[in-house]
Amino acid sequence: MEQKTNDKLVFRIVAAVTVFVFLVVLILKSGLISPSNPPEWIFNLPLLNALINGTCAILLILSLMAIRKKKIKVHKTLNITTFLLSALFLISYIVFHLFVPSTSFGGEGTIRTVYFIILISHIILAAIILPLILISFWFGLKMDVKRHKKVVRFTYPIWLYVAITGVVVYLMISPYYSF
Repeated sequence: MEQKTNDKLVFRIVAAVTVFVFLVVLILKSGLISPSNPPEWIFNLPLLNALINGTCAILLILSLMAIRKKKIKVHKTLNITTFLLSALFLISYIVFHLFVPSTSFGGEGTIRTVYFIILISHIILAAIILPLILISFWFGLKMDVKRHKKVVRFTYPIWLYVAITGVVVYLMISPYYSF
């Protein structure tokens, strides 16, 4: 009975964190909050975010390789590291968008269509992945392998896609930064 109570509490926390992050990102994207005179270091955050995303993608692949070889401790360490890097990314992303308005993509023709397909899929899946990551971690940390595997079946490919497309979006939009 205690396990179900703990799970319910964790699921409520996951829902609250997800809604909070979603609302913060919506508010930032709306332009309602936009402080002037950002510090110079702010303009380095998109590159940092791309590096974090690329590192997360590599760590996720290494984590999959580790678990297939039954190296549970390595798998757990890689996932915790990836989780912490993703949290750092989220903080960095929010801080950047607090100070800097969104950049418009300047490409034309087919590349513009490709960019928006990647961007839109990235945004939608990034919104979906947060609760899946949190739930996957909950089951993994308490060694509920059966439920962990069930959720990770969806979490892993989405998280990997979001990490990789985060780098692709950065590479495609960065020539249009005006700072």
